Amino acid sequence: MKQLTFNITINAPREKVWNVLWGDETYPEWTRAFSEGSRAETDWKKGSKVRFVDSNGDGMISGISDAIPNEYMEITHEGTIMNGKEDYSAAEAGGWAGAKETYTLKDAGGKTELHIYTDITDEYSEMFSSMWPKALDAVKQLSEN
Repeated sequence: MKQLTFNITINAPREKVWNVLWGDETYPEWTRAFSEGSRAETDWKKGSKVRFVDSNGDGMISGISDAIPNEYMEITHEGTIMNGKEDYSAAEAGGWAGAKETYTLKDAGGKTELHIYTDITDEYSEMFSSMWPKALDAVKQLSEN
């Protein structure tokens, strides 16, 4: 498992960036960098389950480990969804059960510093290393407009 980090400064307040990251309409816009038609089924509250799915309904099951509005989100990946069925054993077999993603938003004089930390298997490290900057550029564009 590798750990990847990404940082971007956005000319918008933390509240705006937070709403872009987790908004029902904006989440699919910035996550298009990972998968066209992706969406998240959740309320984004601590302790809640998240179903990250693509346009076919396949994807990942995760949990919100921590959520402090406008400041911090921690997501722990737990399983997969294939053909509408949840499978927690696939994550164990693939070596990424318990992998985390964290999003930290810090005020920077009216701007927001967004810091992303993510665990990723070696197999997908290169792919996600090129996808995350595109996703963050989309978050920046959506937040600044």
